[in-house]
Amino acid sequence: MTPQARLSAAIEVLDRILAGASAEQALTNWGRASRFAGSGDRAALRDLVFDALRCKRSYAALGGSETGRGLVLGGLRDRGLDAAEWFTGVGHAPAELGDADAGYAPDGNVALDCPEWLAAPLQAALGNDFAGVMQALRRRAPVFLRVNLAKCSVLAAQAALAAEEIETRPHPLAKTALEVTENARKIQNSQAYLEGLVELQDAASQAVIEALPLEDGQRVLDYCAGGGGKALAMAAQARVNVVAHDVDPRRMRDIPARAARAGAVIAVAETAAIGKGYDVILTDVPCSGSGSWRRDPQGKWALTPERLTALCEMQAGILDSVAGLLAPNGTLAYATCSMLNCENEAQIAQFLAKHSGWLNPLQRRFSPLQGADGFFVALLTREV
Repeated sequence: MTPQARLSAAIEVLDRILAGASAEQALTNWGRASRFAGSGDRAALRDLVFDALRCKRSYAALGGSETGRGLVLGGLRDRGLDAAEWFTGVGHAPAELGDADAGYAPDGNVALDCPEWLAAPLQAALGNDFAGVMQALRRRAPVFLRVNLAKCSVLAAQAALAAEEIETRPHPLAKTALEVTENARKIQNSQAYLEGLVELQDAASQAVIEALPLEDGQRVLDYCAGGGGKALAMAAQARVNVVAHDVDPRRMRDIPARAARAGAVIAVAETAAIGKGYDVILTDVPCSGSGSWRRDPQGKWALTPERLTALCEMQAGILDSVAGLLAPNGTLAYATCSMLNCENEAQIAQFLAKHSGWLNPLQRRFSPLQGADGFFVALLTREV
């Protein structure tokens, strides 16, 4: 495909997304219908689409409309390119520019690609970092790996990856974190990945696990396990007995295969079989995802005040329900990939106000300005 044809394809896919399709489904459907496209074309198209979704508000301003055409046009102008050289109407290129394609230079929250209704709560949470964080979320997220210390050292993992031309460097947020600097698309077919030496996991997510007081022999519950990334990280950090749970068991279907690859033992339990008496319980609760909008830019624009209220109610309910599953002297960990106070500090304050006899020895935020996703973690313990 020519570069101009890729732009036309991006316009088509973005129009489907703007009409209500998920980004992944729209890209998959396009790929199935476009067998002529090579792997390089599909990768380039994906980048164009996700760049446009991250910057939807500013690109729409620059491109003159919130349409696939407007977003692709705005992306060219954002990069300082002469859009007339790309929108020629020749061959498979987008149609020539017209009066309707005139845009304007965005400023304020439009330039930051911040949903207007979220600007005030994000400013309250981020303070002077607000503009910097929002700018960081407009760009592609780095790719991070977690070294499985149960199988190899960080240096050994780097050497194994380098042998397959995947270059990495350690990241200061977590001792197990490697940032991929070259050939990230080779990871999932690499021997280092297939043999369980490394897993894809954000550095801040790894740092959340490092904050947990894990010791050999403990019973540990990952209450909102999803695909099991944090359960695997806990199993690698200490010789603990990990139970993974999720309200939707289908989300956990890959855990057995991932655990086998990592050389870990993780029990998968539905709600009725969870039991009690855990030394550590991790609740990585459903949240707005505002700290990881680089990875799920569609989620930024889909979030509504009503959905945020429902999420906060769900988060409080999860904390209340798992508190009784903790063993004496155990630790309840609360985590989100959110940057909003209502999902973080306010939830902990609300829990402590409702439940007497609890302490909060740790609260920590991780900012996208540190290089990884935005995360929050708090530890809760009962007074002895």
